[in-house]
Amino acid sequence: MKFVDEVKIHLRAGDGGAGAVAFRREKFVPRGGPSGGDGGNGGSILVEADENYTTLLDYRFQPLHKAANGEPGRGADQNGHAGDDVVLKVPVGTLVKDAQTGELLFDLAVNGQREILAKGGRGGLGNMNFATSTRQAPRFAQPGTPGEERELVLELKLLADVGLLGYPNAGKSTLISRVSKAKPKVADYPFTTLTPHLGVVQYKDHLSFVMADIPGIIEGAHAGAGLGHQFLKHVERCRLLVHLIDCGAEGEDREPAKDLETLNRELALYSEKLAGMPQIVAANKVDIPDARERAKKLAAKLKRKKLPVVLISSATGEGLPELMDMVAQRIFAK
Repeated sequence: MKFVDEVKIHLRAGDGGAGAVAFRREKFVPRGGPSGGDGGNGGSILVEADENYTTLLDYRFQPLHKAANGEPGRGADQNGHAGDDVVLKVPVGTLVKDAQTGELLFDLAVNGQREILAKGGRGGLGNMNFATSTRQAPRFAQPGTPGEERELVLELKLLADVGLLGYPNAGKSTLISRVSKAKPKVADYPFTTLTPHLGVVQYKDHLSFVMADIPGIIEGAHAGAGLGHQFLKHVERCRLLVHLIDCGAEGEDREPAKDLETLNRELALYSEKLAGMPQIVAANKVDIPDARERAKKLAAKLKRKKLPVVLISSATGEGLPELMDMVAQRIFAK
C-alpha cells in the first residue's frame, strides 16, 4: 500500500432547506391558518481519527467531498429531513490546516477524536413560525442558509515513541524488523526505504512502545534534499531519537563521528525542538571487524559528551537487547 502523508481536499457542506409557505384547508378546520414547515439543516462534513487507517491515500484520488442538502419544509406542519453528515476517517496523528493561510485548525492525536470541518447550512423557518395576533396569514418563509465550502490540507505526522534515524543503508529497516513485527522491504542498496514504517516493540513485563523507521536522512535534508522535508516532520512527535550510525560505511567522506554530526546538524536546522530531544547512538554493523573498531572509537569520543552509545549488529542481533533496555529506561522513566 502506498504511503501518502499530505493531501489537499475540497469540502462542500450541505445547504439548508427552504421553509414552506402553506395554509390549512381542511373540511372541518374553518380557520386553519399557516402550516408551512421548516427546512432541514444541511449535512456537515466531519473528520475522525481512526487507528485502523495508516495513510491518506484515499483522499489523493478523491479530493472533493460533499454533504447532502436539507429537504425543504412541507405543508401540514411537516419539517424537511436534515441532510446526512459525511465523516472522513483519517489516521491518528493527522493535522488539519487551512489551505490558504496554513493555519493549524485541528491536531487529531487521539483515536476516536472527531471535529467539524465544514458546517451544514441552517434550514429556513416555515410560515407557521411567523403567525401573530396581528399577522395571522404570513405569506413568506425563510430560505435556507448555504453550507460552508472550504479547502483544507491534511498532513500526517506519525505517532511514535522512538524515531530511528540514520543515513540510507544504515540498517534501519533490518533493525526494526528484528525488534518488532514490522516487515519492511530490505535490500543492499541506498534509498531502499521510501516510506516510514511503524513497529510495535513488545518489551518485558507487558510493556510496549512504538518505533518509527524514518527514511534515510542525508546532508541537506532540512532543505528538502533526499526527501528530507517530507520525512523529518514525522520525527517531531517522538519522545526519543535513536541515531543508527553505519560503522561499516566506506568512503573518503564517511566517518561515524562525522555522520552523527551531520544528522544532528540537519535536525537543528529543521527544528530546534528536534535538536533538543533525548538521543541514543547505536553503532551498527559491528559484525564486520573494521566496523567494530570504528564503533569503539566513536563510543570513546562520545563518552566525554555523556551521550549513550550501544554497539549493535542489526544483521546478527548482537547488542539489540541492550539497546531496547536503554530505550525502555528512557521511555518508561517516571
